[in-house]
Amino acid sequence: RCARRFVKICENPDSRSNATRGRRASTIHAIGGIRELQENPIIEFDSVGFSYDRRSCALDDVSFKVSAGELICIIGENGSGKSTIAKLIDGLLTPDTGCVRIFGMDTSSDESVFAIRSQTGYVFQNPVDQVVNSIVENEVAFGPENLGLSSDEIRRRVDRSLKRVGMPHLAKCDVNKLSGGQLQRVALADTLAMNPELLIFDEVTSMLD
Repeated sequence: RCARRFVKICENPDSRSNATRGRRASTIHAIGGIRELQENPIIEFDSVGFSYDRRSCALDDVSFKVSAGELICIIGENGSGKSTIAKLIDGLLTPDTGCVRIFGMDTSSDESVFAIRSQTGYVFQNPVDQVVNSIVENEVAFGPENLGLSSDEIRRRVDRSLKRVGMPHLAKCDVNKLSGGQLQRVALADTLAMNPELLIFDEVTSMLD
């Protein structure tokens, strides 16, 4: 059973006049609802700060921990830093200040990046940014193939993942013929095929049919 928590990103009103990458900049000055957690968290933000343009803050002094078995929902307005937090967890971004540790490993360390991403699955907000193959089953097999798994194991993972998202009948379909919702399901199957210890969903239901 998962422990469920909701954490809210609070915007600093002083940042409303700034622009970050074409959007309103937000400074995250508080994350509420955090309770005392067990030791050895799988996600740990320690006084994290991040800026896209070095002028305005996307995140400012953010600290929180997440333990194994927890289901966390981060809520906030558009531009408040939700996707930024997700990308920092996966190591797609690294903090300007502070430290992000995943499974105890620092995301800023080049030596840790592969190990972190091998255990972390990230479903992007827009599946177009994630899909790289033209055929559905080849797309889902891409990640396991890069882990060097056997052909039989890759086949098992592909079949199981497509079944879990309700798309086994579209395994040989061209991804360009899929609807937005179907493409989002393929992106989710991509992630599930990697058997990650940690799942990160960035508005994963936004395009589902």
